[in-house]
Amino acid sequence: MAPVDPSPTHLVDLRPRLGSRLVADFTASRPKHPPVSLPTYDRSIITGGITHLGVGGFHRAHLAVYLDDLLCSGASTWSVTGSGVMAHDEKVAAVLREQDGLYLLAEREGADVHARIVGSIGSFVPAHFDPVPLLRHLVDPITKIVSMTLTEGGYPVEHGSFAESPELKLDVLREVPRTTFGILIEALDSRRKAGLAPFTVMSCDNLPGNGNVARIAVIKTAALRSSDLAKWLEANGAFPNSMVDRITPTTTDADREWVADTFGFVDGWPVVCEPFRQWALEDHFVDGRPPFEEVGVLMTQDVIPYEHMKLRLLNASHSGLAYHAALAGITYVHDAVLDKRVEAFMRRFMADEASPNLVAPAGIDLSEYQDSLVHRFSNPAISDTIARLCLDGTAKFPTFLVPTIEAQLENGGSIRMVALVLAGWCRYLRGTADDGSALVLSNDPFLAEATDIARRSVSDPGMFLRYERALGPNIGQSTRLLDAFTEALTSLDQHGSLATLDEWTRVA
Repeated sequence: MAPVDPSPTHLVDLRPRLGSRLVADFTASRPKHPPVSLPTYDRSIITGGITHLGVGGFHRAHLAVYLDDLLCSGASTWSVTGSGVMAHDEKVAAVLREQDGLYLLAEREGADVHARIVGSIGSFVPAHFDPVPLLRHLVDPITKIVSMTLTEGGYPVEHGSFAESPELKLDVLREVPRTTFGILIEALDSRRKAGLAPFTVMSCDNLPGNGNVARIAVIKTAALRSSDLAKWLEANGAFPNSMVDRITPTTTDADREWVADTFGFVDGWPVVCEPFRQWALEDHFVDGRPPFEEVGVLMTQDVIPYEHMKLRLLNASHSGLAYHAALAGITYVHDAVLDKRVEAFMRRFMADEASPNLVAPAGIDLSEYQDSLVHRFSNPAISDTIARLCLDGTAKFPTFLVPTIEAQLENGGSIRMVALVLAGWCRYLRGTADDGSALVLSNDPFLAEATDIARRSVSDPGMFLRYERALGPNIGQSTRLLDAFTEALTSLDQHGSLATLDEWTRVA
């Protein structure tokens, strides 16, 4: 497929219409409403360069905001073209088209609110029904970086190894592939044949070594089509690792109503998030990159300490408290952490079992970081839900929790809190809350499999620890962990979640 110039036939340009309804609403006299910061740059001249797959709330609270900061500072050569192959991506495209790519981002903490209009998404390529426009755009030399938020389970990689599937193997041989990695391979192969450099593939997902995971996924998928393509990518491709951090709940109708009431206009897809944001990014790109360091991104050659800190403290704590909170009937994260029993559990897990296996990144005190997480989780203004944190447990546990369990077992360290985390997840998967009511289980690509194992483990608790898809091949062999896990499950069954947390965190 030869490179083509972007055109309205395959790329929805969101830039030129500066007199849109949304802009008019923002700039109208609104004396009764708080101020909103507007883009200070001419959106008609931003040129693209980054195509992002999976334009969800997190992307629009993170990468898109960093680029907006750059554009406001005077840069004009980088912006985002959004896309994605999921049905939800078509809904995103429709809203962004209606609002000319603009949306309101509200940073909330307590009563404090800072709102801004983000304008760095300059175009969108719908791809769910017809991937050809996206393929054309990816082959065009204007595309220098493809960034992705696909979720932890969105990569064909399990426990560090390529997970080939019949669907993917078939997809890479289609004339027009339909999966994310099939499309990437088709575009990269077209660039190779046209004598162009590959684009940099930049994962922004919560995965340890997310760039390494993306590299495995792309190159191994390429090998299904052509060994020459795989070798070309080995020699010329770039897959930078990154650590991304900002708590960004899913946008709800309540958020839309709050925006309308607070700011006096309608935004079909605002983003509400915490003020905190952090990004550590490996400085490894094929064909240039934005000057991210000018807007606070830590460009480094070693992301690992940052990602381990975030995944094993923040993300593992999120998952650890979520299942116990669900069992106790708690809806929001801040309500869970404001319960002293949950806070004590979270602190014991981080201090006693997770942090001893971490190397603190330069300039960061791990104790202070743990305090900051308790503070961030306690923020009631963003209304983060327990249900969101319960999503995709089978994809999260291998990276968030298993490394801590394995290290504690190897070092002879405490495992009581990790046993509680596992027991909480197992009890949750059995589908009933502490009061006997039925739980509505959050989505997981392997939910049926996981719930079946959890229910069968009633008579054999060790079966759950031997669930290798989520927990790997090692921890199920530990009798010490089995004893602690069985004890935790028994306590949860007899006393409920919050009483068990209270009892276990009081015991040394």
